[in-house]
Amino acid sequence: MRPQTACLGLLLAIAALPAAAGGQFDDLLKQLKQGSHTTNATRAASLPSSDIAAGLKEALAKGTTHAINELGRTDGFWGNAKVRIPLPGKLKQVGDLARQLGQGEKVDAFELSMNRAAEKAVPQVADIFGDAIRKMTLQDARGILTGGDHAATDYFRRVAGDALTARIHPIVAQATDRVGVTQKYKALTAAGGGGGLGDVLGALGGNDGKRNPLDLDDYVTQKTLDGLFTMIGEQEQAIRRNPAARTTDLLKKVFGSR
Repeated sequence: MRPQTACLGLLLAIAALPAAAGGQFDDLLKQLKQGSHTTNATRAASLPSSDIAAGLKEALAKGTTHAINELGRTDGFWGNAKVRIPLPGKLKQVGDLARQLGQGEKVDAFELSMNRAAEKAVPQVADIFGDAIRKMTLQDARGILTGGDHAATDYFRRVAGDALTARIHPIVAQATDRVGVTQKYKALTAAGGGGGLGDVLGALGGNDGKRNPLDLDDYVTQKTLDGLFTMIGEQEQAIRRNPAARTTDLLKKVFGSR
């Protein structure tokens, strides 16, 4: 079994907690469909804690597993326009000029190398998401259940954001070195020699030998996190809104079957 598969299996196991009978959930869903005047928070207060926790843990595990599987593979970032990592900030001006000067291959190589680094980092964070799921309190669970389409994703940002950054950054640093991000960056910015690209980069404050405002590892790390949360948010929204995305009895019980 591949390490990534084993890690994802562990994440799902963390979420697979036993649930109590769901009669009260059925009553709640009927009230929601009938447009009851009570608030979501009031309805959630009457639900069995075990069902709320188990259902949400399963939903969170499903969302994170999907995100890791989708992004932590070849072309997971590069082939997905929603999360593809572009040239950072003002460096896009350098890239545009490089294309005009016939250096488009260097631009593509630099962009591809950043996305490859992100793809290599993603499979290493499943256990951090598992820890965040395990730490979820009943208050967190009720807040997620009655929150907006991205309440669970926001929970991950709050609880696991720092740990994810700390885990991803050194992996990205190794990956950027392995796939040659820095070398390709230098090849791109040096493509114009003493003029052209060199002048543009110098004007942007990145080629004067004294200061370089662009930290590639920080940039790729942040974009990797953004991609993860984007994919998790999409999966969460699908589970909340689309009955077809509720692929287990527990998810159907908590979020409805119709």
